[in-house]
Amino acid sequence: MKPVDCPGSPKPKGPFSYGVISQGFVFVSGLASIDPATGEFQLGDIRHEAELTLLNIKRVLEAAGTDLDHIVKCSVYLKDINDFAALNEVYEKFFPHESKRPARVTVQAVLGSDIKVEIDAIAELPG
Repeated sequence: MKPVDCPGSPKPKGPFSYGVISQGFVFVSGLASIDPATGEFQLGDIRHEAELTLLNIKRVLEAAGTDLDHIVKCSVYLKDINDFAALNEVYEKFFPHESKRPARVTVQAVLGSDIKVEIDAIAELPG
């Protein structure tokens, strides 16, 4: 097991890694709408937060040597399940090709820091 080093990102605020590489996969921790430059949450509507969250996942995957096209599974946690349709609008922009869409679960959850969405992911390493 090897933690993913994310240059230019602040250290996680807690005892976890942004991602871990193990046996040909990258396991990305639950991420949210954190500004990588400041380490602070950028709160807004669900579309804004979902986009920043997925960009943060993309950043971790790239640091690990893979990308969004190699995600096999995402777990999405919404503060309000009524944001499901708006989340899907953003999600589809990051996964536009049906043949490359990962498996996914979406649930309503209690989230801290007033965030509206948290997403974790599992991706294959190419090769």
